[in-house]
Amino acid sequence: MTAVLRLENITKRFGSLVANDSVSLSLARGEVLALLGENGAGKTTLMNILFGHYVADEGRVEVEGKPLLPGAPHAAIAAGVGMVHQHFTLADNLTVLDNVVLGTESLWRPWQNRAAARNRLDTMSSEFGLTVDPDARVGDLSVGERQRVEILKALYRDARILIMDEPTAVLTPQETEVLFDTLRRLVERGLSIIFISHKLNEILAISDRVMVLRRGKIVHEMPTSGADRHILAEAMVGHTVTRPKAESMVSGAPVLAMQDVSLRAPTSGVALDHVNLVVHAHEVVGIAGVSGNGQVQLAELISGLCRAESGSMTLFGETIANPTPAKVVKLGVGRIPEDRHAEGVIGEMSIWENMISEDLRALPISRRGLIDHAAARARTEAQIERFDVRCPGPDAETRLLSGGNMQKLILARALSREPGLVLANQPARGLDEGAIAYVHGQLLAARERGAGVLLITEDLEELLALSDRVAVIYQGRLSATLDAKTVTPRQLGLMMAGHDPSEEQTGSGGAAA
Repeated sequence: MTAVLRLENITKRFGSLVANDSVSLSLARGEVLALLGENGAGKTTLMNILFGHYVADEGRVEVEGKPLLPGAPHAAIAAGVGMVHQHFTLADNLTVLDNVVLGTESLWRPWQNRAAARNRLDTMSSEFGLTVDPDARVGDLSVGERQRVEILKALYRDARILIMDEPTAVLTPQETEVLFDTLRRLVERGLSIIFISHKLNEILAISDRVMVLRRGKIVHEMPTSGADRHILAEAMVGHTVTRPKAESMVSGAPVLAMQDVSLRAPTSGVALDHVNLVVHAHEVVGIAGVSGNGQVQLAELISGLCRAESGSMTLFGETIANPTPAKVVKLGVGRIPEDRHAEGVIGEMSIWENMISEDLRALPISRRGLIDHAAARARTEAQIERFDVRCPGPDAETRLLSGGNMQKLILARALSREPGLVLANQPARGLDEGAIAYVHGQLLAARERGAGVLLITEDLEELLALSDRVAVIYQGRLSATLDAKTVTPRQLGLMMAGHDPSEEQTGSGGAAA
């Protein structure tokens, strides 16, 4: 098969850290190559070198047999390399057509040839099954439709090599099936794809070949036809990995109760619409939903970052009329936020400062209003060891941690106080298989100890493995809870898309069960 892309002996160092160590790979025309690896294994660095964001210390990149100018994203695009990021790079206030065309025409051109652009976009949409209204405002599109726009952007620029970074992270199972059908159609026409994902079942379904990076080196390569989940997971982390599953337990007293809670969105519309929910001790209640359907507002309300317009919220038997972060933490809520970088930690602060940030008034960390630095560092060192946070030490800047270790730091801060309610919002998003197994184990340990866990996730495999009961949030409305042992991913996927799967449902139960 003809190679359209070659990376030869790519090495990249950041100080003493070797992010990529003499990495070589090739991509054939019409091939889907899956790239796997732990958090911090070097995948993102390698793709940034390919796309021109970084310059390699050693090695070279060739596209169609020609050297690619290093450190020049425009050169990568001109050579036919496109990238679909996990977090979409779209202007929500512009139309689909404007987003696709943006940056493709000279600034010195006195007018846009919108008719030609529209015709070309319509042809591509029909040809590749990427149906989307060119006049629709991107901010009004669903997540799946936005992803189609991202792919159309790359194809409009004549991409022949497509890099897809965690493309299914926020999609329903039905949207994932549609995406895979589209990718297969593109591959049949000669497009080559590098597919980065932590979802091993998806890699097995879509790729032709798998390469595994570990600590900056290629450690495993094989045809997908000869791989399975266990082989790939072990290759990623260097040892056998088994995700824990929830065992049956008798639930205890309610730790969280929300009755008829409504909350208006910051601009217009309703963010939460008459939500009813109860979480008991010794149970995990999972909330599924496509991003943007009210999960953020639900988590902020429980975290004390906002207050309800109507209805009531009770924590550990106490009605909370005016929640604040300090109040809910003091009552016994452990918070694992959705965005670990923006909300979970302050990257420029040290590890020990982040570790004690919710316990500043606790003895012996604080005496007479002053922080006892020695006590704070000692406590942090103990939690680093207990939660296996791999870092240079408590004084290192938190931004230097990998995603998995940053999540372990947040877990350590939230769970070391043994909270009665754990709010886990997307706790394993973007983590490798080993880190996912660790995070899941810690959440189930908290459940066994007596905590109630509210798990908000878009990963249905994670949801069904950990939860006792599950509910779906759609446009601010929360469904009745279903038995996690009997409900199917298809039923949840239909509910996440706003459809009524009542004829298929096998589980039952009210939200306040």
